[in-house]
Amino acid sequence: MSLTGTRTPLGEAVAVCRDALGEVAERQPGFLTMPEREALLTGLVALEAQVVELRMRVLAGSADIADAHGARDVAGWVALRTGADPGRLRAESKVATSIDESWPRVGVAMARGALSLEQARVITTGLDALPARIDDEARTRAEVHLVGLGTGEREDAPEGGYGPRHLRMLAERVLDVVAPEIAEEEDAKRLAALEAAAHAKTSLRMRPMGEGLTRITALVPDPIAARLATYLDAFTSPRQHHAGAGGNPDAERLPQHRARGLAFGALLEHLDPAKLPVHGGDATTVIVTIDHDQLTHHLGTAGLLDPGHDNGGELRISADHARRLACTAKILPAVLGGKSEVLDLGRARRLFTAAQRTALGLRDKTCRAEGCTIPARWCEAHHLDPWSKGGRTDLADGLLLCNFHHHREHDPASTTTRLANGDRRYHRRT
Repeated sequence: MSLTGTRTPLGEAVAVCRDALGEVAERQPGFLTMPEREALLTGLVALEAQVVELRMRVLAGSADIADAHGARDVAGWVALRTGADPGRLRAESKVATSIDESWPRVGVAMARGALSLEQARVITTGLDALPARIDDEARTRAEVHLVGLGTGEREDAPEGGYGPRHLRMLAERVLDVVAPEIAEEEDAKRLAALEAAAHAKTSLRMRPMGEGLTRITALVPDPIAARLATYLDAFTSPRQHHAGAGGNPDAERLPQHRARGLAFGALLEHLDPAKLPVHGGDATTVIVTIDHDQLTHHLGTAGLLDPGHDNGGELRISADHARRLACTAKILPAVLGGKSEVLDLGRARRLFTAAQRTALGLRDKTCRAEGCTIPARWCEAHHLDPWSKGGRTDLADGLLLCNFHHHREHDPASTTTRLANGDRRYHRRT
């Protein structure tokens, strides 16, 4: 059924608007004067708000359409019939429900084109978060206050009203206006709940993309993001460049996202490993491997120990990069001989030393149990021949095992088979 055939006031209004817009579809606004285009742009924003408000109102009252067509909800049915985004329509329905049930003045302002959908969403979200203990009068004053700020009808609002970003901050502090006696206490509760929710959603993912790049995707609480931005911007400051503080001298000519990306590397290079937590039983250390000949002749490549990397736990880097890291990042260089033997990481003692553990990590990369991928930094050094039975604490007599497999190694109920490549295979005794 077409809209033009729908003889209701709402249907007629939509049909008239569509017909009128269809008549000017070929008109080019570039020929209008500047005042005419200014009026047209502001009028279009108001018209959009009115159309969205009407759509929201119809969505909120059309659950029977979904039932009749076996759709999940009316938003899904509309999306199927029109190609619209169902997620966007469902988000509109949520705002519509809030307006219909609690905040009619927001809907009235949208219906006359004075509030956009984004403004309405921010306002209703803030109003829905009001504590249950405030009375209806205070709720009404809060709604009137925020609507006035959004439409620009209050004297303390700018012409045209505040945008969604400023409205969000004002909505968070609306209790200061309508219930100042409880505002501080409620704000503390709100912030505590917000921080707990942010903590629960915090994540950081690293995925190698190839071509020498890794994508880092992080979701962190706002205070952490603010600290990181402050630290990174310190490396992009032109004053720091001239002071030789390790920043990128071209950063001021780069887009901010690129300058901060380069600054992130500079930040890591300036971390002091001595102040980092103990990791894998030893002080946290970044290890770079490089062949002795390449070290002395300034040629070739090196390896950065990275147990999470696909290439057997070692990421290839240029020798020049390795030398620079050795100067700036306080890393531990592991110099290798002709057969990749570790030359300078220490001698054997009664117990495996930190240097020997590092050498074992360079050699083994992961737990040496068959198929185990636990990285070396989380493993324990194991004597192949026990010290008590004459075994020696040297690299040839040691290997790395994770905690789980180290227990299997000493479990009398398990048998151990040494594979051709030196890995260990465990079986439960029968």
